[in-house]
Amino acid sequence: MSNIIVIGAGMVGSTIAIDMAKNHSVSITDFNKNALDKAVKKCEKLKPIVLDVTDKGALQKTIQPFDLVICAVPGFLGFETLKSIIEAGKNVIDISFFPENSLDLFELAKQKKVTAIVDCGVAPGMGNIILGYYNEILKITDFECLVGGLPKIKKWPFNYKAPFSPVDVIEEYTRPARYVENGNIVVKDALSDVEFVDFEGVGTLESFNSDGLRSIIYTMAHIPNMKEKTLRYPGHIEYINVLKKSGFFNEEKININGIDISPLEFSSKILFNEWKLGDTEEEITVMRITLKGTNKIGESKTIVYNLHDEFCPKTNTSSMARTTGYTATAAAKMFLDGLFTEKGVFPPELVGKHENCFNYFLNYLNERDVIYTKVEI
Repeated sequence: MSNIIVIGAGMVGSTIAIDMAKNHSVSITDFNKNALDKAVKKCEKLKPIVLDVTDKGALQKTIQPFDLVICAVPGFLGFETLKSIIEAGKNVIDISFFPENSLDLFELAKQKKVTAIVDCGVAPGMGNIILGYYNEILKITDFECLVGGLPKIKKWPFNYKAPFSPVDVIEEYTRPARYVENGNIVVKDALSDVEFVDFEGVGTLESFNSDGLRSIIYTMAHIPNMKEKTLRYPGHIEYINVLKKSGFFNEEKININGIDISPLEFSSKILFNEWKLGDTEEEITVMRITLKGTNKIGESKTIVYNLHDEFCPKTNTSSMARTTGYTATAAAKMFLDGLFTEKGVFPPELVGKHENCFNYFLNYLNERDVIYTKVEI
């Protein structure tokens, strides 16, 4: 039994802690005591610790006795938190999805003899793992990831509920989207290139460009065509574009009756209630990974992996928490079992390239009814 600490008691962090507590001693930290109380109420085995991760000294002192750290803090805190964990010489699994390049910490992790596996969610995460594995056996020409978390019940006008903060969702709608076409990095506005795609059991969804390729732009630079698109119910993008074009997502403050206010902060407050996902509200995660390439004897291959996951009423766990959190706990258990021990910072594609690791992820998720189905064309 290992001694694990999970940093962040949000929806995904608490799911990770509860899953790890089945076989290990688990402490969970958060700045918000209410979040900790909520997690402990779900699983009494968890040991809560109130911690402010921006206090570097307190963070490094707190994690010192533990065998493994799992970091599930919000993205804006992620890079510095991960850096502090690595500086403290602690092995870490990270799902904070920060905007900075995690590979910038590779040399530091190597010096500190630390294994850091980052971006261990659903997307980024399992999509990267699948790509990493097939990159070893095919000469890949095309990679496409279509992914989205959606409420089961549509509510006009947005037909959307977010399992995380509206600010993080709006960031996805405003940050320029990078994809790779004919070996060149192309930058377009988020929400561009809208296409309609059919999914069994869900119906027609609309896809749009989003900045989700992350590390594979650098680690898989030899693949000429790579794209990630986000999925929503039809009509959602039009309403978001109206808000975006009208200035509701601007960060620059405006003065209203003597009070300076940021339109983005105002919009986030309004959308918080509109988009808030209830604790027992049913939602789904849909993902389709498509890889095209040739095998060693020159035959053309198309490999498709589909995921359709739903809210689990038995454990009151959202699909997004299950698909993201259990990928992270698979990485944690895989590391503890000694299957991956390289030193440095590793995005999932550099872990999934090893066949035993790739199979470990799929089997671990399968045991938890997070099932990826494969079709070969």
